Amino acid sequence: MRKINEALRKHSLVANRYEKRGKATIVNTNEGRYIYKDSKIDDNILNYLKSRNFDYLPEIIGKEEDYQISKYVDGFDIPNEQKMLDLVKLVALLHSKTTHYKEIDINDYEEIYEDLDNNLKFLYGYYTDLITTIESKVYMSPSELLLARNISKIYQVIEKDKERLEKWHEQVKEKRKQRNVVLHNNLKLDHFIRNNNSYLISWDKAKIGNPVFDLYKLYNNHILDFDFSDILREYEKSYPLLKDEKELFYVLISLPDIIKFQDTEYNMCKKISHTLDKIYKTERIISPEESKK
Repeated sequence: MRKINEALRKHSLVANRYEKRGKATIVNTNEGRYIYKDSKIDDNILNYLKSRNFDYLPEIIGKEEDYQISKYVDGFDIPNEQKMLDLVKLVALLHSKTTHYKEIDINDYEEIYEDLDNNLKFLYGYYTDLITTIESKVYMSPSELLLARNISKIYQVIEKDKERLEKWHEQVKEKRKQRNVVLHNNLKLDHFIRNNNSYLISWDKAKIGNPVFDLYKLYNNHILDFDFSDILREYEKSYPLLKDEKELFYVLISLPDIIKFQDTEYNMCKKISHTLDKIYKTERIISPEESKK
C-alpha cells in the first residue's frame, strides 16, 4: 500500500480504506473514493479522445509512467440486457467520433490474412489428430463421444470460414484507404458503468485499429449471455460496418474454440457443449445476413 499512499499524497489525498477489485484498488480517502491501477491509458489515446470530445471515462486526477488514479464512479442497478445495449451505443459513439482514414499498407491486410489462414489450418489439423486419437479407443468417455458425434459440425465451420476468409481477402485487395478508430480493446459488461451518464473504464489496452476488433472482443465475452444479433443491430444504427469489415467480423466470430481434454469429465462435457452452443449461436447471427446476399 506504500506505493498507493505515496501516489495519493501527490494529490493531497489520505487513504483510510482499501478494497482490491481485480487489477484495481478502490481507495476511500478524505476527499472521496478513487481507483488506483498499476496500468494506464496511453497518453496519445487520451489526448486524441479529448480532441474528439469523447469524455465518457472517469476523470483522471493523476497519471505517472506506471500508475493511474481516477475518480470512482458508482453505477445504477439496471438489467444486464439494457446495460449491454447502452454499452454498444457508447462503443458506436466512440468509433464514430474517432474515425479516421489512412493509406493502406497492403502488408497489414496480408498479415491478418496469413494469421487467420494459418489459424484455420491449425484448427483443422488439431481436430483431425484429436478425433483420430478418440476414435482409436475401444471405449469413449461421455465427453469424447459428445465431440465425436459433433466433429463434422466443427469441420463444416472451418471449411465455411476458409471461404469467408478468401472472400474478405478479395474485397480488400483493391482498397486504398483503411478506416481506423480508437479501440477500447477490452470490452465487456464489467467495464461499463451507467448512472446519469455512461462511462467506459479499464482503458489500459486501448489502441488504434479496425472497429471490428472491439465487437469481436465483446462477442467473445458475451456470446452466450445475449442475443448478439440485437447488439450488432443496435451498433449499426449509429455506425454501420463496411462490407469488408463485416466479412472479417464473420470470419473472426466463426473460429471454433480449441478443446483440450485437461479437466474433469463433467467440466469437459460443459466445455464441449459451450463450444457447440457458440457455433450454433454464431450461425444464427451470420446465416440471415448471408442469405440476403
